[in-house]
Amino acid sequence: MKYILTITATMLFASLLNGQPVKVMLITGGHAYDTLQFFQLFDSLEGVEYEHHAQPEANRKLAEGTGEKFDAFVFYDMWQEVSAREKQAYMDLTKEGKPFLFLHHALVSYQNWPDFEQIIGGKYMEKSPGIPAEQLSSYRHDVWVDIEVTHSRHPVTKGLNHFRLFDEVYGNFRVLDGVKPLLQTKHPESTPVIGWENRFNHSTIIYLQPGHDFHSFESAEYRKLILNSIRYLTQPMENK
Repeated sequence: MKYILTITATMLFASLLNGQPVKVMLITGGHAYDTLQFFQLFDSLEGVEYEHHAQPEANRKLAEGTGEKFDAFVFYDMWQEVSAREKQAYMDLTKEGKPFLFLHHALVSYQNWPDFEQIIGGKYMEKSPGIPAEQLSSYRHDVWVDIEVTHSRHPVTKGLNHFRLFDEVYGNFRVLDGVKPLLQTKHPESTPVIGWENRFNHSTIIYLQPGHDFHSFESAEYRKLILNSIRYLTQPMENK
């Protein structure tokens, strides 16, 4: 299996070198967003070809095997409904080593599916019976966020050091111990780690907490983060 994964990844990297675009499944749904600027962001990404699917269609497509034709998956959804078949589709993709990029409110998805937290690497805790108030997460819109790069040599943060975004912060969300922090902030209403790399089965996963609206979508630094992440995720595994 490792040999097959290596060969597949090598072929993908070779296609990138030959100028073939990376094929991304872009998934939204469950939360309003600035659609014009959001898609302008993805239109601007050099070497990236995306196909947009909104929930619940996106999960149905994954369960039908549509994910096989994509090189990477970008999630900007905030969705809760997921069938056993759809859960299995996610697990199968990670066993195949398909890479995932999760953005912003995707951290709130699938509150009642424990495996999802293991995949994305953390969890935003919504109000639910039996959850103490002190464990609940919080949010604050329209604040300036000073962001520091934790690993300056990591491909996701290449070319970035310190930058500011006018965005939304999340506070008191869970971050798994095993993730590799990439971005952090000292904003008093935010959890310190706001971007990380996670591994689950054979998949590499990146989560980036910023990305609430057009202010970030139009930011050169945010666009660089997204493009760097997609390029990194679609590299051969031995380069990660």
